[in-house]
Amino acid sequence: MKTMLNVALPKGRLGEKVYAMFEQAGFECPEIKDGGRKLIFENPEKKVRYFWVKPSDVSIYVERGAADIGVAGKDILLEYSPDVYELLDLGIGKCHMAVAAKNGFRDNPQKTLRVATKFSAIAADYYSKIGRDIDIIHLNGSIELAPILGLSDVIVDIVETGKTLKENNLSVIEKIVPISARLIANKASFKFKGKQIEKITEYLSKITK
Repeated sequence: MKTMLNVALPKGRLGEKVYAMFEQAGFECPEIKDGGRKLIFENPEKKVRYFWVKPSDVSIYVERGAADIGVAGKDILLEYSPDVYELLDLGIGKCHMAVAAKNGFRDNPQKTLRVATKFSAIAADYYSKIGRDIDIIHLNGSIELAPILGLSDVIVDIVETGKTLKENNLSVIEKIVPISARLIANKASFKFKGKQIEKITEYLSKITK
């Protein structure tokens, strides 16, 4: 007797795309499309239960075992290093983690570089690898404002189209790492529900190709 597989989906447009992939793979749950404020949906026949969570929280639900599997951006996995298995690159939600600055910015290696970001661990790791001395300014939103108002020299942030940067006279000066949505699994769940998880992973991998 198979037990329910708990799946954490990121709220928002990405989550809707992810659910469409699960549906296409044969793990549908029609009531999820009914709208409303309900957060948990299950299909007893398919032995799958979905729930919506904030994108940055998916890895926490999976790491702690409240979800068996989930979908999180590579940015979250790099920033917080959750103790989970990364099973598959779903190939959606593609963007880049990048360094951006005001147009015409020239770095002065003699000075400590002021870096504004909400991805402090990724920024610290990147600059440590290239041996650059930095001062990290951790912000939670509107990162683009920091160089404009002189709070920082550069920013490290996710760049999708670059439109927001362009509108604020900023431009990418270095791409750090490509980002996309990843299927992740709880380590204990993978041991006890391995066949179910591997089956879903296999079906999803066929869709991503």
